[in-house]
Amino acid sequence: MSAGSIELMTMTPPPGWRWPNFMPQEMACRHCGETYYWPDFMDRLQAARDQVGRPFRVLSAHRCSLHNARIGGAPRSQHLRLAVDIALHGHDARSLYRALRQTGFTGFGFYNTFIHADLGPLRRWFGNNSARKEWHNWLD
Repeated sequence: MSAGSIELMTMTPPPGWRWPNFMPQEMACRHCGETYYWPDFMDRLQAARDQVGRPFRVLSAHRCSLHNARIGGAPRSQHLRLAVDIALHGHDARSLYRALRQTGFTGFGFYNTFIHADLGPLRRWFGNNSARKEWHNWLD
């Protein structure tokens, strides 16, 4: 696999898979198993996980274009490459956000039950008004 390649994922990690807290299947498209191989992204995700010290429940990572369209994802979503939506349950949301930011993630979506993180342009958004109110006090 080369960085930025799209592949179909099998149940076994490919040779060289170096991220012990993440399985290839959880990073793959839930619709078809397609994955986007991006070592720098995965290194940062593993570093954030190590910093937090608790498992991440990845709700969504890579999406094929068909799956992204079917679920109403943005046409230029970072999920078409690689992004993560991490469940907040069992986490201190502020600590999770800080770990993601400190490890180099630049795009953040704040929702009531999860946080979106990606390596796209520097930006942030809120899923709805209640998420905005909930997260507003924690953001710098």
